[in-house]
Amino acid sequence: MSKTLTIPRPDDWHLHLRDGAMLKAVLPETARDFARAIIMPNLVPPVVTGAQAMAYRNRILAALPEGSEFQPLMTLYLTEDTDPDDVAAAAASGLVKAVKLYPTGATTNSASGVADFDRVRPVLERMAEIGLPLCLHGEVTDSDIDIFDREAVFIDRVLDPIRRATPGLRVVMEHITTSQGINYVRGGGDTIGGTITTHHLIINRNHILVGGIKPHYYCLPVAKREEHRLALRAAATSGEPSFFLGTDSAPHVDALKEHACGCAGCFTATNTMALLAHVFEEDNALDHLAAFACQNGPAFYGLPVNDDSLTLQKGDTPTDFPSKIDCTDGPVTVFDPGFPIYWRTA
Repeated sequence: MSKTLTIPRPDDWHLHLRDGAMLKAVLPETARDFARAIIMPNLVPPVVTGAQAMAYRNRILAALPEGSEFQPLMTLYLTEDTDPDDVAAAAASGLVKAVKLYPTGATTNSASGVADFDRVRPVLERMAEIGLPLCLHGEVTDSDIDIFDREAVFIDRVLDPIRRATPGLRVVMEHITTSQGINYVRGGGDTIGGTITTHHLIINRNHILVGGIKPHYYCLPVAKREEHRLALRAAATSGEPSFFLGTDSAPHVDALKEHACGCAGCFTATNTMALLAHVFEEDNALDHLAAFACQNGPAFYGLPVNDDSLTLQKGDTPTDFPSKIDCTDGPVTVFDPGFPIYWRTA
């Protein structure tokens, strides 16, 4: 028997669109289901200034399918040389909705990130004054810290000290992967929120490593133990206002994923909403899907919930999602959960 669920059109609060040919290939996959998305600034070179953010936004709008009303919400890449006045001006204009902090070397195109956090305090203080959120890639990069412990250590060494030193700063802990991250956001008050990805609700580290390395499941932060995945699912499906969807959908061509030094990222834009419907139904929480995907994010960012809606339908046969998206630079593999999905967007 079929089942139908209608929710406000969702938003994606953490999205990689890249640029050039890749942008043109993957943007329609997000614009089909989502009304808005926070766009990551880690291009090469990174999007550091308001002028660069405006130019990137124009390229995104030019690449949209005809008739699409998708809105890119721009961010700036925080460096140790970022100008607080430029950040404030970009925010005042309505162009920029957040600033992104990458610890140096933490993930794709993060070489220009922050190593000395004291050097960015003037920017953070200005952001706290004007209410502009800081989005964080929450991992330390010290060589002596195990990759599976980097998020938990980041909370103690970096995130908590930043918040204590900058009262009122609004912070989004992005792509949480641990129970420690969930607990920190849950107990952090109304100035902190946390995004959770689609793929981290579905895979744990065994999916990457057992039976051979699965490069299309490799992402950063890397998936953790099953106990952490279950903590993420409990938070996402709870309806709690602190947690909202940020897919971290991150396209790479197959040649760079299936490589001796493969790139990190799962491309989930194509099937995220169907996957979420599956997860929330499994956890008897379909009534909380709208909170996670449509309402909590806008509330944190001070934006209205979208007026238009999205309908999800569950059929009697598995949905046939494309396995790859074509790009002139090479194919991009769509995230495969490893089990049949019966939901689809109408």
